[in-house]
Amino acid sequence: MLTPSLVKTPLPHHASSVLKSHPAITPMAFVNAIIHAYEARQMSPLVALEKAQIPPELVSHADECITALQMEALSDAAMRELDDEALGWFERRLPWGSYGMLARASISAPHLGLALARWCRHHGLIAPDIELSLSEQAGVATLTLHERRPLGAMHEFCLISVLRNIHGFASWLVNEPIALLHAGFPFAAPQHTGVYQVLFSPVNLQFDTPVASLQFEARWLQAPLARDEAALNRMLQRALPIQVRPYQREKTLVQRVRQLLTASTEEQQTAETLSRQLHVSQRSLHRQLKEEGASLQALKDEIRRERAIALLLRTSRPIKRVAQACGFLNDKSFIRAFRLWTGLSPSEFRKTAGQRAA
Repeated sequence: MLTPSLVKTPLPHHASSVLKSHPAITPMAFVNAIIHAYEARQMSPLVALEKAQIPPELVSHADECITALQMEALSDAAMRELDDEALGWFERRLPWGSYGMLARASISAPHLGLALARWCRHHGLIAPDIELSLSEQAGVATLTLHERRPLGAMHEFCLISVLRNIHGFASWLVNEPIALLHAGFPFAAPQHTGVYQVLFSPVNLQFDTPVASLQFEARWLQAPLARDEAALNRMLQRALPIQVRPYQREKTLVQRVRQLLTASTEEQQTAETLSRQLHVSQRSLHRQLKEEGASLQALKDEIRRERAIALLLRTSRPIKRVAQACGFLNDKSFIRAFRLWTGLSPSEFRKTAGQRAA
């Protein structure tokens, strides 16, 4: 819910369609909560429903479900039309960029505990209807949501959305799906209880609890953030999946750098060109690679070695051209590096490999 952009993925034509990658499990109750926000503003939700490809006649069918992609599209359109990132949960609107502001206030924290504490504190400033708090006891961290006023028809949708939002953002900050030990909600178990297991995947799920809360291992509070300002700017372009879907760990920086180095067949990649493509500073690039136990030079050598061996074995290119394809300025430096890698010169390696094949 952090300043999302319009969903561009094609959506299924029917709300009850079941796709392998996007099963329809989001209950119509959540759609009706958004429609309620439109009605409170005396506005029509038809355009938003059309963008999400949800037939209006299905809205009254409580047993119907939609996909995560449809929920993203509906929420995105509603936030824009209502100019309310809270979708009518609170007495006053949260204008466009409100949750992005919370994220920016948290991104500079040295560890997750402080980032979450900042989020909770600042959330109370923009939405006094609820109070978020973070506590720790006996190795367990607890995020608690207290209601300061009755939320009425928005009760369930508000609580699960706020908690999914902070849990998704926390997982994104450390780039790990934070496993929940417990999730509790202060209302009776709804008909669509199954979706809670998908959204939160808690070890223990309870309803009719005194307050809404999430619990996880307290060790996560000391985890350093794996994100920087540049990563936040990218995420804010399409942040709804953080709330709507369970968090999936992104590829490590090492994997992404390897992919870029492998793809640049004849191009000389540098820290400057890579940082530009990855949208991080050169300093962040080197720091994050070091945190993952790698270095840019080591990765470049690894890719060069793999490419050189492949070209020597599979082609008859002259050594000079193989050197150029591997990013070396001349064949002498290539031969020197290849000897360090294999103990043989490129010509000796190719000859030896040919003899083995024969």
